[in-house]
Amino acid sequence: MTIKPKSPARFKLGRQSSLAPESRPPIETLTEDEDDELAAATAGIVDPTIRLMYLANEGDIDGINKMLDSGTNVDYRDIDGRTALHVAACQGRTDVVELLLSRGAKVDTKDRWGSTPLADAVYYKNHDVIKLLEKHGAKPTIAPMHVLTDKEVPEYEIHPSELDFSNSVKISKGTFHKASWRGIDVAVKTFGEEMFTDEDKVNAFRDELALLQKIRHPNVVQFLGAVTQSTPMMIVTEYLPKGDLRQYLDRKGPLMPAHAVKFALEIARLSGYFLGMNYLHEHKPEAIIHCDLEPPNILRDDSGHLKVADFGVSKLLVVKKTVKKDRPATSLDSSWRYMAPEVYRNEEYDTKVDVFSFALILQEMIEGCEPFHEIEESEVPKAYIEDERPPFNAPTKSYPFGLRELIQDCWDKEASKRPTFREIISTLELISDRFASKRSWKVMLGRCIPRIRLFTKRDYVNPGSNRSSRSFAR
Repeated sequence: MTIKPKSPARFKLGRQSSLAPESRPPIETLTEDEDDELAAATAGIVDPTIRLMYLANEGDIDGINKMLDSGTNVDYRDIDGRTALHVAACQGRTDVVELLLSRGAKVDTKDRWGSTPLADAVYYKNHDVIKLLEKHGAKPTIAPMHVLTDKEVPEYEIHPSELDFSNSVKISKGTFHKASWRGIDVAVKTFGEEMFTDEDKVNAFRDELALLQKIRHPNVVQFLGAVTQSTPMMIVTEYLPKGDLRQYLDRKGPLMPAHAVKFALEIARLSGYFLGMNYLHEHKPEAIIHCDLEPPNILRDDSGHLKVADFGVSKLLVVKKTVKKDRPATSLDSSWRYMAPEVYRNEEYDTKVDVFSFALILQEMIEGCEPFHEIEESEVPKAYIEDERPPFNAPTKSYPFGLRELIQDCWDKEASKRPTFREIISTLELISDRFASKRSWKVMLGRCIPRIRLFTKRDYVNPGSNRSSRSFAR
């Protein structure tokens, strides 16, 4: 009996489109109809589309070459708009993908749901196929967090058309740009196409979004929304016009001790409340480790106060009290000069990694230069692991009583011995109070000295007065 080909046919074997509403059963669990189709495809008596796609599914290089040599269109589509390249990308058949591309297959063909071979390869985590398709010019069209129905779109979703980059300028480090959204200036962190080939980066993007939704606070840069349903994906936060602490230190150089202590307190808390880094570490029910605390991630608002920003590599401490993350521990734009040694040693770590970073920032504000600025950044981790620390080169008077000791405690090689941010705040407040007391004495003396001078002058002008005699007698 001859099976009449359907026109157009549907390929239903193996892995299906990454954006199909329902995933089809894999080849190991074929239905009776699909089993008949498999037999027909093997016999070569079905629509050329199905035959070509079946051979691509099976990785039959010789069979594909014979079909293409006989005149079969390499871009034949089934009823769902899928091609042999879609099938090969889903199955991870790198050799078939390479063959089809060499025979002229279109690299960015979309199926009925809008999925390209690259999107299918990303969905099924076929990394070699992804690299090959990108080498031939494939561009991602579907974001990794793409959803199929409007109901699944996150509440925080921003349509990219709402973001105006016409007067965009690069701000801070990495891929942060200033843009306009609904009439206000915003900061936009853009994630490039490299995310589509790196599952860890996609997961980091998800984690950052989850964290930003949890930590709405005056001393943390405010999350406004995100672009997750198209590429490039973006995170949109409030825009702080005065730039970051790195830019400020580059302009100002070493800060006066009182100024450095003020900034240090603002990083840890603001306006008397336990916010800032202490807020993150004492966040309930899960503590938050920033993991990337450095001057470019500390921004200045309109009034010049500091806010903690960029949670791209942050971690939640849930139940467990420590986290372990394989190296490299930082994002591409993070500096190794501020990372704790236990992270480089690939050990479990906790909130004390942020305390270590804080010590280096505090010292930098006094010294006016980055930690170990005299050596290559790649050599800094080795120095930290060998228990070396940046030298104290500033004059002794630049470190008020207790400040140098606090820094040394914060970068102790044993994380358990480092103070908490609550303890850091207490120490810094004592130091700040001493500055306030000194200022009070100076103000009082400043008011008294002119009176003393005026009193002496009056006595000198009226030397015959009794008060004058008593004054000179003294």
